[in-house]
Amino acid sequence: MSQPMRTMTTALALILFIAADLATAGVLDPDCTAEKAAKGAAMKATVGVGGRCSPKEAAADTAKRATGIEDKGPIEKRRDDDKGVVKNVVK
Repeated sequence: MSQPMRTMTTALALILFIAADLATAGVLDPDCTAEKAAKGAAMKATVGVGGRCSPKEAAADTAKRATGIEDKGPIEKRRDDDKGVVKNVVK
């Protein structure tokens, strides 16, 4: 393979990797705490890049945990509602 073709292939692979990373970046909801928000704010002030937890998100997540209305995904719901053999034996 020639050098220009190898460079184009590498650039295309890098673009696809970045696009895939950006596509999944907002999907996961971070479990924000006041500590994570403070660390993110400190990093943003010193380095210029912070974390995904803002004080607003940390307050919302803390309120959800305190009231017990945390959103659960399908995997967590399935584990909570599991009526498997182990649960029957333990009862």
